[in-house]
Amino acid sequence: MAKNLEVSYLLDFYGELLTQKQRDFLIYYYDEDLSLSEIAENEGITRQGVRDAIKRAESQLFNMESKLGVAARFGELAKGLDEIKSLAGDIYEYNLEHSLSREINDSAARIMSLADILKD
Repeated sequence: MAKNLEVSYLLDFYGELLTQKQRDFLIYYYDEDLSLSEIAENEGITRQGVRDAIKRAESQLFNMESKLGVAARFGELAKGLDEIKSLAGDIYEYNLEHSLSREINDSAARIMSLADILKD
């Protein structure tokens, strides 16, 4: 994953644990694509001050993820739910083609629906 995307992704999980200023600077820089100079001008501080704050906040995000692993675990769960939904869809289609059981179709449809709900 590219660093820009990774920082934005981690910000979604751990942003509330940063200071408001750190969070704002990361959002300006990564999500709103403002330059260090633009952020510095808007905030009334030096470009170097903005850079240092961003580097410190990035370091904190990566440190939290290495210790807690919440973002990685979320990604694993999302992949697992996609696979569950796909397999339930296969069961549903196979059962329809072979007219085996209405209960199986209902259960497969429910599994797909639950996977969608849990993923969102």
